[in-house]
Amino acid sequence: MGCNHSYCKNCIVKYISSKLQENISRISCPVTGCNGELEPQNCGSILPNDVFVRWGDALCESMILVSERFYCPFKDCSALLIDECAGENKVIDQSECPECRRLFCAKCKVPWHSGFVCEEFDKFNNDERVIEGLQLMQLVKNQEWQRCPSCRMYVGRSEGCAQMKCRLEF
Repeated sequence: MGCNHSYCKNCIVKYISSKLQENISRISCPVTGCNGELEPQNCGSILPNDVFVRWGDALCESMILVSERFYCPFKDCSALLIDECAGENKVIDQSECPECRRLFCAKCKVPWHSGFVCEEFDKFNNDERVIEGLQLMQLVKNQEWQRCPSCRMYVGRSEGCAQMKCRLEF
């Protein structure tokens, strides 16, 4: 649904670039009152390669339903991924990012939390979610330790009664 309007090369490149900056992938003709849509294949010869590629990527991304797309949970990767099982009862727990090759949980879309179901992992604070924290949480789970409600330190009962007093209250 293109149109036959002519444009200044520099102006149309700036126009397309600005629309892409605004996360608009379907770019309409800049002429007032025109309902035409610019098409990448018609503009490819005048656009810098990076702008052309970015426009193509934006169009592809816009074709994927918002509910089906997510990004790799690792901050140094953030590759766009597609949830092929969106809305289904998921059987697959573990998945690998094709970009950075690291494992993540296919159910809750966070770095892989081996040994913990999503509900348990969801209750962890940010410090507990890193590798060392996950190892600590596995130990807590295995030893059946509990958090002190006052100081939040982990405590375990080795013997005696179940009554515990916070060490900070002395």
